[in-house]
Amino acid sequence: MSLLDFSSDAFIAAFFLYCFAFMFYVIAIAGKKWSNRDPIAHEKKWGRIAFFVSSAGLAAHLAFFFTRWIGSGQIPTSNMYEFMSFLAMAIMIAYTIVYAIYRKPLLGMFALPLTVIIVAYASVFPQEVQPLIPALNSIWLKVHVTTAALGEAFFAVGFAAGLMYLLRVIDFSDKSKAGRKAQFWVEFTLYSIIVIIGFIVAVFAFRGAGYEAVFTQEKVIIDSKGAQQSVTETVNYSLPPIVQPYNSEKVSMQPFLGMEESLFEAPSWMNGINAGRKLNTVIWSIIAGTLIYGLLRLAFRKPLGAVIHPVMEGVDPDDLDEISYRAIAIGFPIFTLGALIFAMIWAEIAWGRFWGWDPKEVWALITWLFYSAYLHFRLSRGWQGLRSSWLAVIGFVIVLFTLIGVNLIIAGLHSYSGV
Repeated sequence: MSLLDFSSDAFIAAFFLYCFAFMFYVIAIAGKKWSNRDPIAHEKKWGRIAFFVSSAGLAAHLAFFFTRWIGSGQIPTSNMYEFMSFLAMAIMIAYTIVYAIYRKPLLGMFALPLTVIIVAYASVFPQEVQPLIPALNSIWLKVHVTTAALGEAFFAVGFAAGLMYLLRVIDFSDKSKAGRKAQFWVEFTLYSIIVIIGFIVAVFAFRGAGYEAVFTQEKVIIDSKGAQQSVTETVNYSLPPIVQPYNSEKVSMQPFLGMEESLFEAPSWMNGINAGRKLNTVIWSIIAGTLIYGLLRLAFRKPLGAVIHPVMEGVDPDDLDEISYRAIAIGFPIFTLGALIFAMIWAEIAWGRFWGWDPKEVWALITWLFYSAYLHFRLSRGWQGLRSSWLAVIGFVIVLFTLIGVNLIIAGLHSYSGV
């Protein structure tokens, strides 16, 4: 067995160990209500088991990372599959550090699903080793990407604790205007997470069914001398094309639910790499996520926030607020080094400038400014509790858009990672 084969097996093992760890955390927290033993002893016992299994998952994940590094000869952070896999591993490292400090098993019930979702999301992308382009083959790739991802991982733990705080303190029986507003935004946050799950389900479902549609797209390219030339490219779809590429012609398309033609064409201003296909993927993610959310609502007959809220009873909200703040406070300087300082040094080496207003650079700066504001309001204005938790949730939404939206939707120098 080659190192790359062993690496793939370790990745699969890590995924299933994370899933089992999540189930054990659920038993530790939710199961104590039905345990005949002392609830505290029940939580400690199953919490230790869950932490052991999650640590085994992290060990398998580390084995995946280093064996893929050795087997490929380059650090595995050069495309979306590798980077999102590394981010999931970094979240587990951050979670392990925070757990060692606070010993709160409840945090695992939210951090582990986030890790599982990101691992599954990474699996959607091509898993072959892709050679680095010369501009990216630098020691600064290792330094910049790993530190930026580790900072974002602590932001993810802060997000998990912040969301837990909101689910703990918001009264889902409150019928006032302010209460309904808070309930709506918590529910919308949960719905957004389910949309990401919907993306994963839709891609794997149609990929498993062998669905394919092919278009030829004509593009006008302007060369370095200003001359225009027409280029025809082939665009392959693995999801039924609700949206076909701009200025394209259908080559082949498998019918789906009677749909033998796309419903409309992508707008002309969407000129990113495979923009039409990516818009189509976003639409399918929303459709699949909405269906999953609707089925869950039918099953529980109440908002998902109201379903989770009773599980949080007995948890000290001040502990959750403190964990969220500490995680973000640890992640901020790491992110500052990785996403800004090291990134600018690498940009100067690779492209001859420290800053170029590339979309990824802009959104990294927006992320940094947002968390700077978070820490300012927390330390100088005394924003704690609800305000602080909402900022932690919004901040990670910005992180996700920087990682996913910018890479997959907006064209730029970092679009290579969305292939």
